[in-house]
Amino acid sequence: MTRESLPLVFAAGAVSAAIATVFAYRWKLNSSETECVEMVFLLSAMKLIINLPQWLVSLYNTNKDREFSTDDEMISMAVAIASQNVSEGSGGPFGCAIFERDIQTGKATIFSVGANRVVPLTNSTLHAEMIAIQFAQKKLKNFSMKGAKEGKEYVLCTSCEPCCMCLGGTMWSGVSELICSAAKDDAEKIGFIEGPVFPESYKQLEEMGMKVKREVKRKEGAAVLEKYGQTGVIYNG
Repeated sequence: MTRESLPLVFAAGAVSAAIATVFAYRWKLNSSETECVEMVFLLSAMKLIINLPQWLVSLYNTNKDREFSTDDEMISMAVAIASQNVSEGSGGPFGCAIFERDIQTGKATIFSVGANRVVPLTNSTLHAEMIAIQFAQKKLKNFSMKGAKEGKEYVLCTSCEPCCMCLGGTMWSGVSELICSAAKDDAEKIGFIEGPVFPESYKQLEEMGMKVKREVKRKEGAAVLEKYGQTGVIYNG
């Protein structure tokens, strides 16, 4: 695997002296296409690396040209990511896939993926949805997916209803649709704390123009959580 570091340097504000903030991105070169597999943030002497497990990069590359046409097909990908994340021991029981959908034909292709990396990377913010959103926006070179590409819209599929953090991230992400598998209750049943998420929270998304579909193939998503709950680390902040 060939990787290159592509640094982008920005000057930040100063308190008593200027502090330089460097954003670097490591890329995996795959034939003629460049896929972002790591995000590296350098702040003074501090460094934060957000990386996808190699199996997830392979899964993305295998499926990136596949067409998806139904909710079941798309949500199954998110659940499959969650399941493999558990079996590989690379994070928590949550997976996310963002699809780029043609507005006219309704056909969708996988655009970005994320798997929970909280424990391996010791970072409470690295939920599957947050990672997938960051990679998608970086690929689009836009802070919002809404209107980023003419004739395209973006669908976020997650193996479980988002926690309060990820629901907020989803709201600002610019996706046109949110599809969830397992319910909040399924995650809380094994000990996770999902935070202040209420029916009104989803109503707010809908009022902003986002389509919301919940409990799509819930049984499959809940099964991943149940399996993880038997031996996995329940990480609440």
